Amino acid sequence: MEALDDRAARRRRRRLTNQIKVSLRDLRNQLSLLNHRVVARLRLKDVDLDCLELVARDGPLGPTELARRAGLHPATMTGILDRLQRGGWIVRERDPESTDRRAVAVRAVHDRVGELYRIYSGMSTAMDELCARYTDSELEVIADFLARTTRVSEDATTELS
Repeated sequence: MEALDDRAARRRRRRLTNQIKVSLRDLRNQLSLLNHRVVARLRLKDVDLDCLELVARDGPLGPTELARRAGLHPATMTGILDRLQRGGWIVRERDPESTDRRAVAVRAVHDRVGELYRIYSGMSTAMDELCARYTDSELEVIADFLARTTRVSEDATTELS
């Protein structure tokens, strides 16, 4: 009887794991669709939005560091930064922390990034409402799972490089 229970538990575990994987793929697709709508509204490219998010969250960043974090060639980054600067999304400034006078830091323009956050405000409010349905301990498990999922994804990306 224990062997049957053990097999049933393993099958249930596999089903749940597969359900999570499918849900993550569905989430990736939905977020991609949302981002496509946002970039269309802002007249940006998907990769521009990705880089702008990195600069807004982690900046100021040097172009080389931004290219590394975005997984892009530095020459590609130049074109992206040119578009973002023309659109008023970022500024390039002399990097005050560098001993190289030619070093540049890329900084997001606060007012323009605020425009981006306003576009995502509906999603943000819906996420706040969703999270309100969970206990703090459940949110800790979810946050841990997502952080670990991100690290697994980073490792897979590195492996493919």
